[in-house]
Amino acid sequence: MASVCSAAAVSLDGAVAGATTTTAIEDIPGDVLSLVLRRLDDGASLAALGCACSAFRELAADAETWRGLCLATWPSLRDVDGLDECGGVTGGGGYRALFADAFPLPAEARGLVPSSASLLPARLVSAVDLHHGEVCLMSRVVETDASSEWFLGSPFRVDALVQEGFSAPAPITPAELTLSWILIDPATGRAVNASSRRPVSVDREWLAGETVARFTVVLGGGVVALDAAVTCDDRHGHVREVSLRAEDGDGGGVSGRDVLAAVAEAMEGARHGRGAEAAAWRRYEAFARGRAARKVKKARQDGAVDFFCSGVAAAAFVGVLSTLTLR
Repeated sequence: MASVCSAAAVSLDGAVAGATTTTAIEDIPGDVLSLVLRRLDDGASLAALGCACSAFRELAADAETWRGLCLATWPSLRDVDGLDECGGVTGGGGYRALFADAFPLPAEARGLVPSSASLLPARLVSAVDLHHGEVCLMSRVVETDASSEWFLGSPFRVDALVQEGFSAPAPITPAELTLSWILIDPATGRAVNASSRRPVSVDREWLAGETVARFTVVLGGGVVALDAAVTCDDRHGHVREVSLRAEDGDGGGVSGRDVLAAVAEAMEGARHGRGAEAAAWRRYEAFARGRAARKVKKARQDGAVDFFCSGVAAAAFVGVLSTLTLR
């Protein structure tokens, strides 16, 4: 991308028939430039190029270019029904709109939107892509019925694996995993990134012989954390579980209704620009610190209650014993 932008700013000198001529990038045929742009893997640079001039704006808006960019970023989108530049689940915005929704991380929001059934997605499409280094380990699409009373009232959870795990072509280092979990509302065409690209934590569970890499994004004004977890079996070297759950500030589960409210707000809200990863990391750290502080406070309160109850029980025992002795 840098070479294309440099060419746009610097003229190319060449000798033709013994004379020096100057050729600008605008003189290159449009179909040649389109082929060059379709090899890009940087959507932000492609969008920035479209702001340079009207000619570049038309080239940067090429639907096929954005389609190739989206499929290179999220191979699982090949299995999403109705996803095309003419409409379908993208709501007419095409792959360019999808990329603008799904690639940036969601920005800080005010809080949960009203949980009216008419405002919540009735169906969610999850596009899940798991990589280890440059190797794609899994690309899968999961469709979830989000309108049932069971889903709305139960703790939110979506599983991306339908079988008992899978083996990787090489040993897995959980810290080197990257995960993309995109949530799409087919009715509106809006999408949101529901996972951090790199793990926010890697926890070893020694007794179970597992390592869990967590890719967490905080939504709903810091109220809800979407926790995408990848569980790796240390003994057999394969992935046992890929799931998306949610927890509140106290570490408890969150109902499907409340998660849908946070997701709907994030879909309609702003996205992070520069420094998105750092901002998302700070939000997660603040969420984790608050959760840890509340757990400590609750443990102290429970300890105080236990001490009080023990004191009352001891006093009652002494009273009964004294009464029996005096008799």
